[in-house]
Amino acid sequence: MAKEIALVYMAAGLSKRFGGRIKGLVEINNGKTFIEYSLAQAFPAGFSKIIFIVSQATIDPFKEHLGKSHKGIPLFYALQSYDSDTRSKSWGTADALCSARKFLNCPLVVCNSDDLYGARAFSTLIEHLRKNTDSAAVGYKLSDNIPDAGAVNRGIFKTDSEGYVSAIDEVLGIVKNSLSEKNLNGEELCSMNIFASQLNDVELLHERVKVFKEQHAEEKTMECYLPIELCSLISEKAVRMKVYPVSEKTLGITNPGDEEDVRKALAE
Repeated sequence: MAKEIALVYMAAGLSKRFGGRIKGLVEINNGKTFIEYSLAQAFPAGFSKIIFIVSQATIDPFKEHLGKSHKGIPLFYALQSYDSDTRSKSWGTADALCSARKFLNCPLVVCNSDDLYGARAFSTLIEHLRKNTDSAAVGYKLSDNIPDAGAVNRGIFKTDSEGYVSAIDEVLGIVKNSLSEKNLNGEELCSMNIFASQLNDVELLHERVKVFKEQHAEEKTMECYLPIELCSLISEKAVRMKVYPVSEKTLGITNPGDEEDVRKALAE
């Protein structure tokens, strides 16, 4: 029997920059939504279940659009919630993944629902999980994954001689034609928030999120970010993460009009 591996999409947020719409459900072409393009890339890898981490604002639209299965693969919906009396937003992406714990009984790949990563990313990560007992990520060439205009933040992988992560340096305000100002050359491998994790990683994250919430109980907007917490677990040697370079370019939706760029790119 093939090893069970889950695909987890983070889909709880509504984008203010995108007019409060659900980016994953934006129609791209002939009624096919962004998330359906992502599922088409991921499906051949052979996931055994798919989990959408949703919020009160996104759960019904996702359920109505996707239902209980996709091409015979069961779909589950994990609700990320928070106390609106003490918080003005959710607790962030690390908390989001922990919200899916009750649906997880196997290794997993977790990613954004508003990015297209390419089929190679999914197949590479699932193959790693089938053969290994540690975690993994795909690293994208920085110069191919920053916009032609405007600034962007990226996590830059630092690796040891065996290709395992030693650190993920968050670099803010990267501008494509001014890489040298950030001591970058464009050849670096960057994270696009897609990770392959063992089930125990989620339990370790759950403990860190609990502590984070206790430490920041009085702060209404403080968020616990998945890459930061994974990096902390790596530095503590609680998690080992192999990085696999991939040459594909990601496609994402952030601002109004981005869907047209995605349409053009997918048509090429």
